[in-house]
Amino acid sequence: MKPVYERFIENPDFTKPDFVELIKCAEDPEAVRRLKEEAVRIREIYYGKKVFTRGLIEFTNYCKNDCYYCGIRRSNPNAKRYRLTEDEILACCENGYELGFRTFVLQGGEDPYYNDDRMVDIVQKIHAGYPDCAITLSIGEKSYESYRKFYEAGADRYLLRHETANDAHYRKLHPEEMSLAVRKQCLYDLKELGYQVGAGFMVGSPEQTEETLADDLVFLKELEPQMVGIGPFIPHHDTMFAEEPSGSVPLTLFLLSVIRIMLPHVLL
Repeated sequence: MKPVYERFIENPDFTKPDFVELIKCAEDPEAVRRLKEEAVRIREIYYGKKVFTRGLIEFTNYCKNDCYYCGIRRSNPNAKRYRLTEDEILACCENGYELGFRTFVLQGGEDPYYNDDRMVDIVQKIHAGYPDCAITLSIGEKSYESYRKFYEAGADRYLLRHETANDAHYRKLHPEEMSLAVRKQCLYDLKELGYQVGAGFMVGSPEQTEETLADDLVFLKELEPQMVGIGPFIPHHDTMFAEEPSGSVPLTLFLLSVIRIMLPHVLL
């Protein structure tokens, strides 16, 4: 019987048990080599050797949430908080445009100050001033109606990492008032509205297992997002996970290969 990684390359339509078996190959040099080789082959078909740059505007680090791993969680008294004004955001866009950026990403904590009206106004002004640019939002969980308003104002893309697709693991990383079901519904709402959607997860977060990572891959396969962002967990000194080890870079690279093979067209 062929190794699981060869079977994945031939047909990446895997189930959770298959993914668990595949993830166990992450320390097998031959599996790493073969998956990387195939991922590069696929990437060159769709994207060649191009690198796509995005202009990220981190416009607020206030957040109403209290995610246990996050340095800007609301209960961190040591975070130095800031908000950019609308004029400062637009100045960033002007500068970015002159530098050649054609995608602007407005990213921040879930800051109630930036309500729907303020966000719509900002998006409309960027869209009017730079009609040849894509506008991406990354501002967390909102209602279907809020997402609709942003989309109609000119937002094209939305980044919302799910962080983990396993309910029990989600509970280890988030307070009780937050819900994985709500997070997933937001992603499906965004897709329904017509956004290009980005999801993703941390690699090596506390109490993550091969099984929880397999749930992440199954969810990405079902969601079929246009963008996926993953990266190793980095412990923040002002959180309860300050003494936890960082996530593995080699495992992250292994999973990037897996995702490229599973979702050939995805912006990764």
